[in-house]
Amino acid sequence: MGVTSHRDLVAGEVEPIRQRVRALFANLEAAFPRMPIVVLSSLAEGGDQLVAEEALDAGLRLVAALPLARAEYARDFSDAAALSRFESLCEAARIIEVPHRSDAVPASPEGHARDVRYAEAGVYVSDHCHLLLAIWDGKPSASLGGTAQVVRYHLDGVRPTEQHRNGRRHALGFGSDRLAYHLVASRGRPDGAPLASLHALDAHWRTGDAISSAEAGMPDAFRAMFACADAFNLDAAKYASDIDARAAPDASGGAIDRLFRAADWLAMHFQRRVLLAMRVLYTVAALMAIAFTVYDNVPAQDNMLYVFLLLFVVGGYIVTLANRRGWHRKYLDYRALAEGLRVQSYWRRAGLALTDDAEFGRDNFLQKQDVELGWVRNVMRSAALEDGGGTRAPQAVTEVVADWIGDDERQGQLEYYRRKAAQRARTHRVTEAIGLASLCAGIGISVVLAIFARHLSGDAKNVLVIVMAVFSILAGVRAAYAYKKADKELIKQYRYMQRILDQARIALRSATDAREQREILRLLGEAALAEQVEWALMHRQRPLEHNRI
Repeated sequence: MGVTSHRDLVAGEVEPIRQRVRALFANLEAAFPRMPIVVLSSLAEGGDQLVAEEALDAGLRLVAALPLARAEYARDFSDAAALSRFESLCEAARIIEVPHRSDAVPASPEGHARDVRYAEAGVYVSDHCHLLLAIWDGKPSASLGGTAQVVRYHLDGVRPTEQHRNGRRHALGFGSDRLAYHLVASRGRPDGAPLASLHALDAHWRTGDAISSAEAGMPDAFRAMFACADAFNLDAAKYASDIDARAAPDASGGAIDRLFRAADWLAMHFQRRVLLAMRVLYTVAALMAIAFTVYDNVPAQDNMLYVFLLLFVVGGYIVTLANRRGWHRKYLDYRALAEGLRVQSYWRRAGLALTDDAEFGRDNFLQKQDVELGWVRNVMRSAALEDGGGTRAPQAVTEVVADWIGDDERQGQLEYYRRKAAQRARTHRVTEAIGLASLCAGIGISVVLAIFARHLSGDAKNVLVIVMAVFSILAGVRAAYAYKKADKELIKQYRYMQRILDQARIALRSATDAREQREILRLLGEAALAEQVEWALMHRQRPLEHNRI
């Protein structure tokens, strides 16, 4: 939970605001019990400190995103009491000094340069939170880095710095998965009343241009989003021992890498369940068709109708079980999360840090999907925060390239895509061979029936028709199974990524410096994320459905 607030709250509203904040914490913990709340705040006097104090009283974690070095930031507090609270909160918090977009930054900026640092801190809080708590009068403001500009950036993507004052949006649909909880507050100044359409101490949920009362509850789309993250935490805890057992002895302990291992293991776990369900389901479909064919063509085989109905019930049970437990959704979501974290990890290790726009490729990742998949981007945001806040020293680019793309000693993504493309191609050839064999068998049986039509008994004809139907059924079910797995499409995608990785390796070898290499890795990561989007779109359109077999 990020926090942005006015400094000059009205004394008479402070206690009611505290009560509202406590209620918000309690409601979130009750709704999503497996999502521990972390409060991200710059600890400015006023509402920032108020929320931080309530967070600590509630036993929550506090992360302080400071716009300046701690000692330098302390100069900006108006009185000894506020400074004392700041120092006390810093002792209880994990401190991150917000990285800056400019290389030439004075240690003690003044005037506009200092305002820019505050604006960067507001952007940082917004970019790393799932929910922004805004204690705000609701009025727009030209004050650089003020609460109004932070809220605008969070919901609309308009960066509150001078070079972005033309109102350029970061991305179309930027606020589709950005949620703010607006707690209306007055300010201790002559014109401090809230916006005319608002009332002090009211609370609203805001996303993009939509506003709803807090009493109506969190918007359904965001409740579903947070519920998905809650379910991920439950699955990660449930299979924690298996996930840890699979980790390499020298595995990195960074938050991004830990989350990647969990998401990757869970994706493979639910993939196996989905594939098992699909295989059983399509086998049941084939047996149903065979049973009905026997019932239709062989006299005195009425019992086959009962077999048909029993198999139908088995298929329905499998689909219901898989859908109720969310196997297909979890497989796709966790795979998307794992691949996003993979790219994020490589970018971070290569030095594509928070001061680079490439770090926030996650803000466009899976934007074509349902807002529910915003939880994937939320995890990536919080993982970046937990994994050092942008302060980790980059590894040698050659090490990242060896792990990511691969070299003579390590099998990276290039070898993975080669192997998967070859594997899918073999599977596709088997499917085509079965289809061709079925066609030949059907034609052959048809010729036999045509030639010997007057010489074969009725029972013999029925047997030949059943055999021909079995071949057709097996080929049809195999083709449907291959379509559901998207074999043909995935061969193209795997080969495309193989070419991209090959080209990246060639470009990296000819790159003259680390800066150029990092730019190539940024482009490679964006291509990998785009490929994952296509993969997710393809499979989400082909869920397990009993009625489409």
